[in-house]
Amino acid sequence: MTDSEIEITAALVHDLLQEQHPDLAGLAIREVAGGWGNQMWRLGDDLAVRMPRTEGAPDLLRKECRWLPVLAPRLPLPVPTPVRIGEPSARFPKPWTVMTWVPGEPLDHTSLSRGDHAADTLAGFLMALHAEAPEDAPISEDRGDHPEKCTDGFDHFFHAVVPDDIADEVRAVWDDAVAAPEWEGPPVWVHGDLHPANVVVSDGTLSGVIDFDAVFAGDPAWDLAAAWVVLPTGGASRFFDAYARADEATIRRARGLAALKSLFLMLMGQNGDRGLPGGKPAWGPVGRAALERVLRGGSA
Repeated sequence: MTDSEIEITAALVHDLLQEQHPDLAGLAIREVAGGWGNQMWRLGDDLAVRMPRTEGAPDLLRKECRWLPVLAPRLPLPVPTPVRIGEPSARFPKPWTVMTWVPGEPLDHTSLSRGDHAADTLAGFLMALHAEAPEDAPISEDRGDHPEKCTDGFDHFFHAVVPDDIADEVRAVWDDAVAAPEWEGPPVWVHGDLHPANVVVSDGTLSGVIDFDAVFAGDPAWDLAAAWVVLPTGGASRFFDAYARADEATIRRARGLAALKSLFLMLMGQNGDRGLPGGKPAWGPVGRAALERVLRGGSA
C-alpha cells in the first residue's frame, strides 16, 4: 500500500524545502498523523507539505494542483490550495506540494454539536461545488458510476462487515439505489470522497473540506451521500431541503452510495482493530453510526 523504500522524515522535508523553496525552510515542521496516499507535515501555522507515498498518489496530486485553484475561489468553506510545487529530485523522486492548511478537527475524531448549521453549511458548499464541469474535467476510474456498476464492491464490503440481523435492510437500500434511474443532467464537479476524515469541524459545525484527490466530473449523488455519512441523525432531511436540487432518483442513488461508504468505513475500522496495514480504528464507529442513519430511511 505504501512506498517503503524512502522514509519521509522531518529532516527530509526540511532538506527539500531548503533546496527548492528556501524561503519556507525556516518554518516549523510537524508530522500530521493519518493520511492515506500522502504523508502530511504542518509547515508553520498556515501551510502543510504533502508527500506522496503510494504509487498512484503523484498523479492525484497533480490533478489537485490543476483543479483546486479553479474550484477554491467559488467555494464557501476553506479547502486546501497549492502554494508551491516540489519537483522530483535525487532526494525524493516524486512531485510534492506545499498547500494551505485548513484548520479544524477531522470529524472522525470529533462530533458535530450544531447539526442544523452543519446541514445548511454542507448544502451550501455542495450547491457551490456542483456546477457543470468543463469538457476537460477529470473522470474517475473507480467512482462516479451508477450504483449498479459498483455491486461487486458493495458485495465485498457487505459480506465482510454487515451483521446478520440487519443484512436484509442493508441489501434493500442497495437494491433500491441500483433500481433508481441514472443521472440525466450534465456532469458536475464532485468531491468524490466526502466522509468524516475528509471534513473538519470547528465550534461544533463544519468548517472546511479537505483531500480533493478524488475530484471528478459526474453524478452529484456521490457527494450527496454525505447527508448520512457526515451529518448527525436528522441532518439528511434538513440538508436535502436546503440543497433543493436533488430529485427522488438522485436521493435513492445517494442513499445507496451512503450505505456503500458506510460499509467501507466499517471495513477500514475492522482492519484497524486487527492491526492490518491501512486500517483506521476510528473509522469503525463512524461507519456504523452512518449505516444506522441510512437505515432510518429516506432523507430522515
